[in-house]
Amino acid sequence: MPEIHAHRRGALRSLLAESGVDALLVTDLLNIRYLTGFTGSNAALLVHSGGDGRTVFCTDGRYTTQSAAEVPDLERVIDRASARALARHAAHDHAHHRRTGFESQYVSVEEHEVLKVRFETVDLIRTPGLVEQLRVVKDEVEVEALREACAVADRALADLVAAGGLRAGRTELEVARDLENRMLDHGSAGLSFESIVAAGPNSAIPHHRPTGAELRAGDFVKLDFGATVDGYHSDMTRTFVLGEPADWQRELYDLVHRAQAAGTEAVRPGAVVSEVDAAARSVIVGAGRGEEFSHGLGHGVGLEVHEAPSFATTGVGTLTAGMAVTVEPGVYLAGRGGVRIEDTLVVRDTGPELLTLSTKDLVVVR
Repeated sequence: MPEIHAHRRGALRSLLAESGVDALLVTDLLNIRYLTGFTGSNAALLVHSGGDGRTVFCTDGRYTTQSAAEVPDLERVIDRASARALARHAAHDHAHHRRTGFESQYVSVEEHEVLKVRFETVDLIRTPGLVEQLRVVKDEVEVEALREACAVADRALADLVAAGGLRAGRTELEVARDLENRMLDHGSAGLSFESIVAAGPNSAIPHHRPTGAELRAGDFVKLDFGATVDGYHSDMTRTFVLGEPADWQRELYDLVHRAQAAGTEAVRPGAVVSEVDAAARSVIVGAGRGEEFSHGLGHGVGLEVHEAPSFATTGVGTLTAGMAVTVEPGVYLAGRGGVRIEDTLVVRDTGPELLTLSTKDLVVVR
């Protein structure tokens, strides 16, 4: 889709002009993918701020054929050391980009010293986060990829439950591998992150890693997992009960369910991110469980599973239509069990669009 990538580069050029730089050296591979569609493991990009829209792409010889297919509309340079090759290009053409920005958040001190030598005729300017500013608000091509990634996760979860995959005697690791294989079978290119399967007391650990612990009757079983489609991630958490739930489990689940609904309702354009967090957190605090909600409410999601914005008590900024975010309150009772409910959704003028559609009602697995 060269047109959408050209549009994104055009938006970046506007930011470059505002930042007072003549060009930007892009070295982060996810940012390069966002701007060009290239999916290889080595590349660099030099985006000029001028009106001619010139962009120079560099990769190594392993990707000669792949880059011709994925980046057909750009000037391409094939070189073993991508950034160094673009440095030579900048040096030869320094009159047009005397001030060249670079993604300083991804460059080590040692790499910076090398760049200063390679770009000796150019002023290197620290310009962190410019491409990420664009990535925060998703275009409809990105939303469609997110929507499909969420659908893959939904289908995999439905299959797992229907096949009896959540049953006493299975281990957390067995359930995790089963769920992950089902996501791959449904078209996921990979995993958003290591899946969380947490049973019984382990469900009170927010980021528990699956173990050989067995699921038992009466357990909460918390599943936090995600699929990837075209590089975009889904992120969903659902909590189940094996067998008839105890009163405390129903009460805890109902509390988190109400908090998640309140947080979701607060996701609207113009909303302050800390106030979105407060909308859900106040429900939990009001029930006397504030200390057991030990993390932020959610985060942005896209080419990375954790992006801006961040829903937290200290979060800054406001929401804009087109942002993709998660809403994931949880309450964790040490030694007993915990509940988290998480959706991926898109901020819309008409209200939040849910992308993860699996039921959030308490599912009792018998």
